[in-house]
Amino acid sequence: MLRNTWQRYPLFVIVLAQLCGTSLWFSINGVWLSISRELGLSESDLGQLTLTVQAGFIVGTLGIAITGLADRFRASYIFAFSSVLGALMNAGFVITAALPPFDLVMRFLTGLCLAGIYPLGMKMVIGWTPKHTGTALAWLVGMLTLGTAMPHLLRGATLGLPWQWPLLGSSALALLGGMMVLLLGDGPHLPISTAKTRLRTGLAGLKSPRFRAVAGGYFGHCWELYAFWTLTPLLITREVLRMQAAPALIPLLSFTVIGVGFLGCVGGGRLSQRFGSQWVANRALAISGMICLAYPFLPWAPPGALLMLLMLWGITVIADSPQFSALAASAAPREFVGASLAVMNAIGFALTIPAIWITSNLWESQGTWVTLWLLPGPVLGLWSMRRLNTQECQSRPRC
Repeated sequence: MLRNTWQRYPLFVIVLAQLCGTSLWFSINGVWLSISRELGLSESDLGQLTLTVQAGFIVGTLGIAITGLADRFRASYIFAFSSVLGALMNAGFVITAALPPFDLVMRFLTGLCLAGIYPLGMKMVIGWTPKHTGTALAWLVGMLTLGTAMPHLLRGATLGLPWQWPLLGSSALALLGGMMVLLLGDGPHLPISTAKTRLRTGLAGLKSPRFRAVAGGYFGHCWELYAFWTLTPLLITREVLRMQAAPALIPLLSFTVIGVGFLGCVGGGRLSQRFGSQWVANRALAISGMICLAYPFLPWAPPGALLMLLMLWGITVIADSPQFSALAASAAPREFVGASLAVMNAIGFALTIPAIWITSNLWESQGTWVTLWLLPGPVLGLWSMRRLNTQECQSRPRC
């Protein structure tokens, strides 16, 4: 009975489960100030812990592509299992936080589990709502954004309490998300593939010029996005100190700057219905790139103005992500959509590692100037999408 009721609103269930599951991603970042004070860790340590999650996610997505799990087994089962295991690994960090390298092991395993949540969530959306992929994925990535921001909100709501509380709160949310997806089940539009799947099937989409152009835009987007999210609490702390405001504002403002990206995703999804996913992706990438370029030249600006600029950045830095996924899903081989998206995710997230490493290690010496290291992402992404624009033009008789 409950399953039948939830299947009337599958998109709502999937995106809410995505919000819960992806709260594991930046759970450490949300409590970073407390951990750094208690354990004496630095910004480079934060970068290492974040990079380890990314590395686990990359290994997980490649594993899914190589084994064919994404196309041979029910996405809801993989999503639910990954949510439960990820919740346990995230909670395990509470025990290992002061015991390197076991702290890194727990974060790596958490990232590994996230590979069964985010890409499989995309496949479930396609399976339930194939006619509105761009809009549906906008909601999904919007919830990923809120999930990423959620640890900052949990920290803001538990100020004065031990840092372990919001961390365990993220694990509880992941358990809830896994249960929701398990009750929902899989959609009817993407049946289980019986074909023998290998890594080459996931790479098949890269043979298409259109898929390569979209993937290039996505790769540039990834270079910028996660490094920006890692830098957000550091950028916020700078402005809060300049305002001489209460430190309690830092996690709440960090949640706002990251979480406002939800509006960018949903708004971009609506615009894509009128102008197309390609139009939205190009403009969002261009605006975030301009902010990358301008931000370090504005240290003299009032803190309030820079906070507003950070919010605009938070909106545009993620608004293109669901549109890239929609474009890629339409260009990938239909029988291997899960594997193709997993490979694209793996390559894209591999590019987040050097971006996060560079910016977190150079923050102490360069300050806000590290944002210039994010600029190559939007620039190269727009260049790749320009090739897509050329292909679209050539396909029209009167272009």
